Amino acid sequence: MDFGLKDQIRRAAVSIMSNIAEGLERRSRAEFARCLLIAKGSIAEVKTQLYIALDSGYTSEEKMKKMYLMADETGKKVFWLYKYLKKEGG
Repeated sequence: MDFGLKDQIRRAAVSIMSNIAEGLERRSRAEFARCLLIAKGSIAEVKTQLYIALDSGYTSEEKMKKMYLMADETGKKVFWLYKYLKKEGG
């Protein structure tokens, strides 16, 4: 695999976790919700990069679909939490 692409996927994945942790630590619903949206952006970045990896021949369709599904499920959970915070926060 292209090391630059691999590194970019890794950085985006780390960004997802980091933004969720940062938002939680800020102890404000609004800040947590904002950080969740940033995490959603990083999830979209990972999903896009997985397509690039597939199109470039760096991964198989089977592996790509498995990783994409994991990213997609994570995105759904992050968005559910975002909607909950917005609903509960007014």
